[in-house]
Amino acid sequence: MQQRTELVRVEAGDTLLWGDLTLPLAARGLVLFAHGGGSSRHSPRNRHVAERLRAAGLGTLLFDFLTLREEEHTRHSRLSHELLTQRLCATTAWALREAATSGLPIGYFGAGSGAAVTLTAAAARPDVVSAVVCRGGRPDRVADSLEHVVAPTLLVVGEHDEVALAMNQQCAGELGGSWELAIVERAGHLFREEGTLDEVARLAVRWFGRHLPTQRHVASEVNVQSRRHP
Repeated sequence: MQQRTELVRVEAGDTLLWGDLTLPLAARGLVLFAHGGGSSRHSPRNRHVAERLRAAGLGTLLFDFLTLREEEHTRHSRLSHELLTQRLCATTAWALREAATSGLPIGYFGAGSGAAVTLTAAAARPDVVSAVVCRGGRPDRVADSLEHVVAPTLLVVGEHDEVALAMNQQCAGELGGSWELAIVERAGHLFREEGTLDEVARLAVRWFGRHLPTQRHVASEVNVQSRRHP
């Protein structure tokens, strides 16, 4: 599939963040990635999922939450969740302004601690975010925001990630919109087991395909729990 990639700078308040924007020809939507702690836009796991999304006709934007200076100073700590949420919201606003992306429906893909950031950002921008996928996240850490997340949300958890699985099962029903909980067999927290990250990618393609306009579906075999609203 023909596509173009551009290194972009995103203004988030007084901070400039770097991102990789890749758009297939006639992209049908745009998925913004929020990575977990210790990762960046170069995360191989997120890039693997992004590649599959682009093959399905979706644009992707992987960006760095932190500047190089912040990375050096926060190696053993983390910036506040509120600040990271603000930066995802600022990146969303940037995408809405850019000529190449302004007409595209927007989805979020969050991994690890980035999953919680996508949930609070989706709660803050219910008018903009059309769908959310969280991989290995902890929604219990943003419990106050869950009822305000009206975008259809897919929670993907590894079968052997027992703590995250319990928390996702407990919190899924608190989401304000429709949801599904997909449990990937043999997978741990980081989905390093053979074939499990491919399963995450298939699930993400299917979910965004269902909830971003005109995108095709991809079948997936997993243990799925769900609630759907009329």
